[in-house]
Amino acid sequence: MTKRKAFKTTGFVKVALIENPIEAQVLSGALAQEGIPHELKSYHDTAYDGLFQAHKGWGEIRAPEAFRKKILEFLDDIRREDLSDFEAPPA
Repeated sequence: MTKRKAFKTTGFVKVALIENPIEAQVLSGALAQEGIPHELKSYHDTAYDGLFQAHKGWGEIRAPEAFRKKILEFLDDIRREDLSDFEAPPA
């Protein structure tokens, strides 16, 4: 069993919107591997069966301000890689 570091989430700020649960999982894994403290906040509301996720996005990534730039770089890389999977071959 892997021992996880406990981070206090006080002082965390919203860093970025997360588009879907796969993006959330990949980003969280990468940040955990780098030892970057973070938390994911889903916008899913069971009372409305996720209705607002279609308008607001899946959720958000929160972390200390000091890690904002690094997290945004990871997120940019993930999104760029995701888009490259769907590019059409040159005609």
